[in-house]
Amino acid sequence: MGFSNVLSFLVPKDKQFFKLFAQSSNNLVEISKVFSEMVNAPVEKRQELLKKISDLEHVGDEITHQIFTELSTNFITPFDREDISYLASSLDDIVDYIDGSAKRLDTYKIGETSSAMKKLCEIIENSAKEIHVAVANLKDMGNVVRLREAIVRINSLENHADDIFDSAIAELFEREKDAIQIMKIKEVLSNMETATDKCEDVANVIETIIVKNS
Repeated sequence: MGFSNVLSFLVPKDKQFFKLFAQSSNNLVEISKVFSEMVNAPVEKRQELLKKISDLEHVGDEITHQIFTELSTNFITPFDREDISYLASSLDDIVDYIDGSAKRLDTYKIGETSSAMKKLCEIIENSAKEIHVAVANLKDMGNVVRLREAIVRINSLENHADDIFDSAIAELFEREKDAIQIMKIKEVLSNMETATDKCEDVANVIETIIVKNS
């Protein structure tokens, strides 16, 4: 192998990693928007929107696969390999929980969605937007202040989601008398709340990357 080829092999493909992360976070924003539309849509429109969500979930899986392929074939990476792995997995987890929540809404034949579901959905969408901003600023670490602002907002949104979830569950057990319906609604709410937890996981790994690279 010639010297120029060696150098080419050793040079990290930063652009490729950051491009893929940008695609992943953008896909997250898109699926969160469609999910928000589904939660607020009439029941008869859910199947159409569920199909879009499923398609976006498959897109997310493919992007995640590409990130891990790059990780396995590049000797040098823009930041620690475990952080790349965790960031990719955490982004994929959010998409999976959105997809799971959407499927449960349809499978369990939940009628009109509650105000708590709509609020949790809004939090997921807002968190996705903050994640996209944070990921975009990871490339050069040039705006650490904006990165930290995004992290604080994601954490604050997750805390708000916890409060909404706790109140919704308390109200559910107080008002609903059908045990099966309680289980169905609780599982949908739980999946949505877990999606916000996964958003916080992304914020945590980005915080770790900032600390290691500042």
